[in-house]
Amino acid sequence: MARLLGNSNPVLKEKTFEGPMPHIAAGEAMTVQGTVNKTGILLLCVVVTAAWTWGLAHSEQPGAAFPWMIGGLIGGLITCLATVFKKEWSALTAPAYALFEGLVLGGLSAIFEQRYPGIAVQSVALTFGVLFVLLLAYKTGLIRATRGFTLGIVCATGAIALVYVANMFMTMFGSSGMSFLYASTPLGIGISVFVVIIAALNLILDFDLIERGAAMGAPKYMEWYGAFALMVTLIWLYMEILRLLGKVRRR
Repeated sequence: MARLLGNSNPVLKEKTFEGPMPHIAAGEAMTVQGTVNKTGILLLCVVVTAAWTWGLAHSEQPGAAFPWMIGGLIGGLITCLATVFKKEWSALTAPAYALFEGLVLGGLSAIFEQRYPGIAVQSVALTFGVLFVLLLAYKTGLIRATRGFTLGIVCATGAIALVYVANMFMTMFGSSGMSFLYASTPLGIGISVFVVIIAALNLILDFDLIERGAAMGAPKYMEWYGAFALMVTLIWLYMEILRLLGKVRRR
């Protein structure tokens, strides 16, 4: 679910901070540091529930994790939509989203870990490595969210989303779907590498819009919303890295 929602990252768009900002008293406006702090809280929420389903998946009854994962999918979808449409609720819905997504990530990571030992740690390390490298590149001006860059990433992300949605509907109606998306062939691995790159570059758009919101003096609750948007991208990036490493290990 996070992958599908995160593919087009609809939660941070140009219009998010458009229009006149209401008068905000000192200390009540969105800040970059405040958004960073909220992101840390959401990451902690993900880790807490991920540890729960991870433990269940490694228990004597690994199937016990699946109901929690399904609940996480449904809950994550509901809270994601609620946050997108009611940004002022994000102080409550963003942590709930992170908790639900943790249920999914913990179980999914455990499944991959059982097949390919060490893959979960590698995926986490690569995800945060990419995050810090791109943050450094953004802060030093090496990569900027220019109009052309933004347009290219948005178009590529939208195309990926359409392919994934089409594949989902194909499998729902009994088709084998686009099998090349999951194959460990050079084509399948190449597609995963491309998707990982696009997911990673979405972080640049997130950094830019969070920084812009803080500069415009957006309301304080937008810190939670900005952190939520960043989590959507990070979860998508982690899942794509996990899948890419799984393909490589199958060869």
